Amino acid sequence: MIETHDLTKRYGDFYAIRGVELNLKEGDLFGFIGPNGAGKTTTMRIIATLLQPTWGEAYVGGNSIYTNPKEIRRLVGYMPDFFGVYDDMKVIEYLEFFAAAYRIRGAERRKVCDRMLDIVDLDFKRHAFANTLSRGQTQRLGLARVMLHDPQVLLLDEPLSGLDPRARIEMRNLLKRLGEMGKTVIVSSHILPELADVCNKIGIIDRGVMNVNAEVAEVMQQLRQNIELLVSIDGDSDEAAKLLESQDSVEEVKVDGGEIIVTLKEGIVDYHDLASELVKSGHKLKNFSENKLDLESAFMALTKGLGKNI
Repeated sequence: MIETHDLTKRYGDFYAIRGVELNLKEGDLFGFIGPNGAGKTTTMRIIATLLQPTWGEAYVGGNSIYTNPKEIRRLVGYMPDFFGVYDDMKVIEYLEFFAAAYRIRGAERRKVCDRMLDIVDLDFKRHAFANTLSRGQTQRLGLARVMLHDPQVLLLDEPLSGLDPRARIEMRNLLKRLGEMGKTVIVSSHILPELADVCNKIGIIDRGVMNVNAEVAEVMQQLRQNIELLVSIDGDSDEAAKLLESQDSVEEVKVDGGEIIVTLKEGIVDYHDLASELVKSGHKLKNFSENKLDLESAFMALTKGLGKNI
């Protein structure tokens, strides 16, 4: 649905982005991560045909940004990080105004606006003035606006910025719903954990260069060569730790309080026999699970150069 090739934007000697490559399919939810000024907004504005690249190419739905920008604009909904609302308009009036701009007429216009309010859970605010909404509600109203023409691609620039914890959770749930609707979504953030449970793909960009661009599962696999297990037993942890340490598949064992941390040897992915050995030896298991590497830890590892091959 979205492809870019060697996408580059230069201002004099300064490169806002350099050689950005993307390949996103229908239903992909792409987390675009990087500090402020890294090149996220520049990339999204080029894809939305709001900015011309210095060189390189971008396609949306098979349409080139150079030869068919009008068709791309029909396919894309772009929400900037900050946007204004009209103070003297109610929420429903605001949406109907933009629906009219999209040439949605008559009874269909109210039907579409009602559906968007339902999707973003703002129906209870339909008669409130737009300038009275909270930051989170304003973000959801902006998302409803860019979805009025039913775009297949959504470009959301920092939609979680400035939201309180509850509003962040609501927005993340809404992003998941968009993916389930088959939309292709690029959502940017400078805080990686905000997108940890939402995206199936991530890209990490810094100083205009995409350092990471992969499936979330692939990033995790690249970073963790050794599986780590968390084991808790009802009994003597030190005795259980010694038993685990003697197993051929185990690289290292540590005891932290009542929890045993087991690092397997590189390449070992089948560890069910360890639980069996503990049970055979009379240990009662309270917990035996794999310690999942979260996306925040992945980011820290990548920025320390541990993910150069991704």
